Amino acid sequence: MLTRRALFKTASALCVSVANLKRVSAAGPKLNTTVAFDLPRGACDAHVHVIGEPAEFPMSPDRDYTPPAATADDLVEMLKFLNIDRVVIVTPTIYGNDNSVTLAAIEKLGRDRARGVALVDETVSSERLDSMMKGGIAGIRLFLGGAGVFRPEAAAKSLQAAVDLANTRGWHLDIAAPPDVVAALAPQLAACPVPLVLGYFGWVAGGVRQPGFEAVLSLVKSGRAYVKLAEPYRLSRKAPDYDNLVPVVRALLAANPERLLWGSGWPHVDSPPVAGRSNTDLAPNLPVDTGHLLNLFAKWVPDAEIRRTILVENPARLYGF
Repeated sequence: MLTRRALFKTASALCVSVANLKRVSAAGPKLNTTVAFDLPRGACDAHVHVIGEPAEFPMSPDRDYTPPAATADDLVEMLKFLNIDRVVIVTPTIYGNDNSVTLAAIEKLGRDRARGVALVDETVSSERLDSMMKGGIAGIRLFLGGAGVFRPEAAAKSLQAAVDLANTRGWHLDIAAPPDVVAALAPQLAACPVPLVLGYFGWVAGGVRQPGFEAVLSLVKSGRAYVKLAEPYRLSRKAPDYDNLVPVVRALLAANPERLLWGSGWPHVDSPPVAGRSNTDLAPNLPVDTGHLLNLFAKWVPDAEIRRTILVENPARLYGF
């Protein structure tokens, strides 16, 4: 799997489209926009991060950025404000392979409404993995390609190592990889014995004609992979409605709505490099309106039954709620 340093560099390469968003100085934008549609019972936000207080949850010295705290208490407030019942907490790269903050947040919210996705490397012990599973971890986050030259053999090895760890525990792989990488690894991905989740709309920043998008669609059509409709601001410069992503959403819906998830990306960390900012300088979060993102999802998916499939049934199946 990726080394810690490579992991941070690869994760940073993902976030290339936030230059038009001004930074905010608080822990996150205020919750201003309420939900404009009826959320089904059991609705799930499948992609959030928790940033603990530094004294309790120290960040890795190798991190690329330093976000303000966005605690489990803050997360509970956000979920309550938006009437979201369930959540998937993804360990951010600032903690390296230490998943303590995610596990603590799951414990606070309870296993009936929270699951986690962990960052691990090849040194992790079986005992540690088993402990994380008992704590509510349901998957492994994996970065493939996106930073520097893509090395297919190394990526294939990282993928197989993650599969080996996940397979005996009933976990899934939460993969960040651009479509060309997905296309290069398509046979291996299609043969994976564990569920796959492709993040960030499949990382299709270039639209439906982007090379490799057909490989993403093929995995979705076959049921081999889920795609998270999460954090559109990582891919599109057309805030706040991200209209250029509508064709991508339509193509994914046409492929297989039973393999789509929705995630907010709260608290919307500002992870890309910024000129003159060191990795220890405070990186204020992005001024993204989480309620607007949820309402935007309803606009993209106007059918209430399909929304229920994406918000309730799909995450319940994948994460074991």
